[in-house]
Amino acid sequence: MKDIFDSSKSDAQATKVMPVEPKKFDVAGYADYDAQLSERCSAFWNAPDDKGGVLVYRRMRVAEVFAAGCADMKASLAWQLGALQASMAYKADVPNFLEPWYGLGVVASAFGFGYQWEPGQAPAIDGKFASTAELLAAPFKPVAQTRIGRHNLEMIEYFLDETDGRLPMSWCDTQSPLNTLSNIVDTCQFYLDFCLEPEVVQAAMDRVAQLTINYTKLQSELIGDALVRPGHGFSSCRCFQGIGMSDDSMTMLSPDLYQSICIPAMVRTGQPFGGAVFHSCGNWSGKKEMVAGIDGLRMADGAFSLATDPGANPTEGYADTFASTGIVLNARIVGNPELVLEKVSSLWRPGMKLIVVTYCETPSEQAYLYDRIHQICQ
Repeated sequence: MKDIFDSSKSDAQATKVMPVEPKKFDVAGYADYDAQLSERCSAFWNAPDDKGGVLVYRRMRVAEVFAAGCADMKASLAWQLGALQASMAYKADVPNFLEPWYGLGVVASAFGFGYQWEPGQAPAIDGKFASTAELLAAPFKPVAQTRIGRHNLEMIEYFLDETDGRLPMSWCDTQSPLNTLSNIVDTCQFYLDFCLEPEVVQAAMDRVAQLTINYTKLQSELIGDALVRPGHGFSSCRCFQGIGMSDDSMTMLSPDLYQSICIPAMVRTGQPFGGAVFHSCGNWSGKKEMVAGIDGLRMADGAFSLATDPGANPTEGYADTFASTGIVLNARIVGNPELVLEKVSSLWRPGMKLIVVTYCETPSEQAYLYDRIHQICQ
């Protein structure tokens, strides 16, 4: 069976849906659906570490929201409501949720950076510091006082108002301190600084961690009981714990530098929210034992088919690493049912806490895959 990345697609994990205006969306119906699935999620999450279990999540990622559409709160909500409505036709254990997303530079905005908008593209950060030391010397302010930070909070309030605060909602896209810094410090100098001035990099990590904590707390207060964790890009539920952080730049670092400088900042960021939750694009299998050893880690996310990510993780060794740890492995697998089942069979063993993220094109295909995954993971 073929497992290849389709380069003709702008978003391999996206699903085409029709937008739904808030006044036409069945808020009460989805709230009931969310409550029903949340019971399964709670049983899974609270199971003993050595017992494990499996959940299936049919993610409804809307391409428009992950590009220029993230700037328009009304359009973004309509697209996402369309995704929630469509998701109920697919057999799954984890409900989809709303995301007041506004690009990966939200915390970077504290240092004075805005966004560049290219037609049809996701926003890009509009500049860089020449070195990590230059960043530390630069003025900064709370994220909530920036234009982007304010806009994201306004999106949260708009989403809540239009849905009576009854639909599950996450924080905005949250990057790890490492990812944030790697986007706003000159790339060549940044990685040299790890070797030449590690104490400067650590201080910068701590500053970004605190900015992230403060802004996430504000979002939590606004979202209230509707909050789902760990948030953007992860299987999420009101009963889950931890804050999801994209840490893609970890693949650029040696294990010793990542362990000594980056992980402490990630752990610190996660502590107020029930622990850190890890994501990296690409192949991070060489550091999987280190990831599993992150203090207080609640979940780790990765791609496990080339159709999901051209640099996907091999499945080998993940069950040995994560089984009986209590850490959830969130496995994204784009592909036909046969391919997904092959990957699940390799990832599963007793004691695993495994969430299989699927992207089936039809409800019937999803129902078949759902039943087979639960048969395998007994």
